[in-house]
Amino acid sequence: MVSHDTIRTAVGVLGNMSSIMLALSPLPTFYSIWKKRSVEQFSPIPYVATVITCMMWLLYGLPFVHPHSILLITTCSSSLVIELFYVLLFLLYSHRRKRLEVLIMLLASIVIVGVVALLVITLVHTHERRSMIVGILAGFVGIMMYAAPLSVMKMVVQTKSVEYMPLSLSVATFINCVCWTAYALIPFDLYIIIPNGAGVLLAIAQLLLYAMYYKSTQRQIEARRRKEMAMAEVVVMRDGGLKVGATTV
Repeated sequence: MVSHDTIRTAVGVLGNMSSIMLALSPLPTFYSIWKKRSVEQFSPIPYVATVITCMMWLLYGLPFVHPHSILLITTCSSSLVIELFYVLLFLLYSHRRKRLEVLIMLLASIVIVGVVALLVITLVHTHERRSMIVGILAGFVGIMMYAAPLSVMKMVVQTKSVEYMPLSLSVATFINCVCWTAYALIPFDLYIIIPNGAGVLLAIAQLLLYAMYYKSTQRQIEARRRKEMAMAEVVVMRDGGLKVGATTV
């Protein structure tokens, strides 16, 4: 008979793997940003929200708050490093106003988590109460993180295009939330299950939007490509005409 601890550990390992997969899923997007030296219409909000979420859950998993949470610590610390790299790219390749907004959001996140950690350490003296306070806050922030793409989803509906809502991120979010929801059921951990359960529902909504607007997105991209090719041909013809005229003279 397999023990609950063994099952929980196995599911936790899967959760770690899915969290790393989730953190790495935007790599194609950020490779494109790096090549173009521009963030275009991509929103920094989901990535900054993920940073503060990783920090809050890292705090939750520390021994002085919620002992025996090594799997939570490893996945949150790894994901935090990756997400900070994405935010750094936003700082490098955003225009001045957006860069300032991203910097303010990042600094505010660090200050908020630092204040929470300080207050919990100094004012709360039992693991149970520390776990409850940080767990509630981390759960709330986690729900905000999964709700962050709502602004992108609104843009998808308005433009009928999923170009700026990467499919890999939505799929990875769905898998990750399912894994951590299962982890929170063995034994039942309300603080982990609420944000991840909400994440499952929001990820499903994103996948449905992707299915609805995939074809229209392809049509828009193709139309834009044809327009760019037509403009390039006009420029070439204009340059060619100037050269011929110069030779004739």
